[in-house]
Amino acid sequence: MGRKFIVGGNWKCNGTMDEVKKIVSTLNAGDVPSGDVVEVVVSPPFVFLPLVKSTLRTDFHVAAQNCWVKKGGAFTGEISAEMLLNLEVPWVILGHSERRALLNESNEFVGEKVAYALSKGLKVIACVGETLEQRESGSTMEVVAAQTKAIADKISDWTNVVLAYEPVWAIGTGKVATPAQAQEVHSELRSWLQAHISPEVAASTRIMYGGVKKTVFKNRKETGPYFLDLEESRIGVGSVSGANCKELAAKPDVDGFLVGGASLKPEFIDIIKSAEVKKC
Repeated sequence: MGRKFIVGGNWKCNGTMDEVKKIVSTLNAGDVPSGDVVEVVVSPPFVFLPLVKSTLRTDFHVAAQNCWVKKGGAFTGEISAEMLLNLEVPWVILGHSERRALLNESNEFVGEKVAYALSKGLKVIACVGETLEQRESGSTMEVVAAQTKAIADKISDWTNVVLAYEPVWAIGTGKVATPAQAQEVHSELRSWLQAHISPEVAASTRIMYGGVKKTVFKNRKETGPYFLDLEESRIGVGSVSGANCKELAAKPDVDGFLVGGASLKPEFIDIIKSAEVKKC
């Protein structure tokens, strides 16, 4: 059986109550492939999880953007896996590049968080990826392998783990991460899983892509997380968009996308539809 395509929308720290309602309304009205073709997971900020879960279409799932490494207690500002389970939130994103960089989350800490979340019954989107300096020094696979190994050292069952490769070097740098580069890293990561975990885990584990050329625009007026767009111009800024998702989805080791800013916009529906490429 093939790996089901998965598309995740990471809303990050964006949105008001009214904006979230509009995004959910757009998703609910979207014409997308059936659940046997694509799995869709959206990840709003913590405060909006109950609202989104209660109003989102039932064939889409909800994820938290993070959870704590152990049971709740005296950990001000944190959210525990147990709390997410209590809200019936089935997914969580862990190890995102922003948390690794801004909050100094180490490989080992991320591995511990993944293991604890899995032990409580959550499904995990575990993020890995290298910086520009690491890319230019030729250490991409060394970095990605170390991040993956830290997870592998803590878990034995990969059934509920999806990996998300984020080329941090292609986000906001003007550098372009091409579909060929995405496929290269995904293929090498799958080979690492085969050599160090098992052929079965390598064949079944889905690997999402979280950094691609994005369509941006000259003469654009920003309106919060949305844009009024005029005269498009393609440059590399590192977020999945409707403009390039089909070419990426066609790559054999790209099993889905973890989408940032574009998941706040109607084009997220087009990104979900790119799963149909896998049927060809």
